[in-house]
Amino acid sequence: MQKELIYMIKEIDFYFDFISPYSYLAHQKIKAIKGINFNYKPILVGGLHNLQSITAPAFIKPKLKHMMSDCDLIAKKDKSSFIWNSKFPINSLHIMRGYLSVKDEVKDLFLNVIFDAYWKNNLDISNEEILKTLLDNCKINPNNFFDDIKDPRIKNELKAATQEAHDKEIFGVPTFVVNSKIFWGQDRLEFALEEYNK
Repeated sequence: MQKELIYMIKEIDFYFDFISPYSYLAHQKIKAIKGINFNYKPILVGGLHNLQSITAPAFIKPKLKHMMSDCDLIAKKDKSSFIWNSKFPINSLHIMRGYLSVKDEVKDLFLNVIFDAYWKNNLDISNEEILKTLLDNCKINPNNFFDDIKDPRIKNELKAATQEAHDKEIFGVPTFVVNSKIFWGQDRLEFALEEYNK
């Protein structure tokens, strides 16, 4: 009975940022997996890079070029709808705070709408008018949303989550953590699942 209880509460932590194309591709894979609880852990990847003294691939031309072609290859293989966003990179601060601020019953919808808007529909989700439309699609009051993301509690929650990731020696997204073991990258999902099933 005790073993069954432990199994029931077991989960995989999934550290992500909406502006990470690999986070989007991992999210697409996660959606197809049934029977496992993925605990979505939003962090500010730019802030994490600063804490770890890492230069983001977006600012290293050869890496960016490789990343664009790599994401296209992965999306084609996985049959995921994917378009490299013409506004990449953007500041994801508001939308990451937004994920923390919206009510639990709309978090999954918000997650899918924002990810799809950026990496499937090539929308500039940093544009307030576009974001308002997306919020309407999620039945989220835009005025409440923009007030909530300025709340010190939400600001501190995102800072704390990013600091926690740094303290765990997480250095990028997506990252999976299961049984206190870290698996970095969308292509490490299968290893995280193997660890989960041990």
